[in-house]
Amino acid sequence: MMAKRIRTLSSALVACGLAFPATADWTMDTETSVLHFLSTKNAQVTEVHKFDDFDGSLSDAGKLMVNVDLSSVNTAIDIRNKRMQEMLFQVTKYAQATFEADLPENMMNLKDGEVMNGKVDGILTLHGKAVPTSFSIKASRVSEDILTVSTTAPTLIKAESFGLAGGVSALQKIAGLKSITTTVPVTFSVTFNQ
Repeated sequence: MMAKRIRTLSSALVACGLAFPATADWTMDTETSVLHFLSTKNAQVTEVHKFDDFDGSLSDAGKLMVNVDLSSVNTAIDIRNKRMQEMLFQVTKYAQATFEADLPENMMNLKDGEVMNGKVDGILTLHGKAVPTSFSIKASRVSEDILTVSTTAPTLIKAESFGLAGGVSALQKIAGLKSITTTVPVTFSVTFNQ
């Protein structure tokens, strides 16, 4: 009787395992991943900046979530970092930016060595505003447990869409600049490990 119950339980567990295959989420390799943005001041001086602290996860079903610590903005100039944290991003109130999207099924089902170009549509939440945002990307399945995703063209983020235009004006004034563009190109290259 006991052996029959164990066989029945074992069969039930095997059936559940077949019906619901084990899935392992992907996590972003924060050591090799990079997130850059450009700013242009006085109409002709363009500089490259980055965020030092961001992470993300990707489910086997393609649900992508990226979190960016806005206080980790790195412009290579300490006073400018501090001004951007306080006057532009207002990090005491809005500590993070997030991007959520669903990657297409064919992108998630790449075989080892395959590469695919495509577009990812999601929601970028920054400074309390959630705005539909798209990135043109290339996904590469490097191996069974490594997936890389990088932009194939910059995505233009408009300060006005996120209520940041006032912060840009404040930065321009305090730095004594004639202008700072309010549209910022963003690029990234990230690696996910399973």
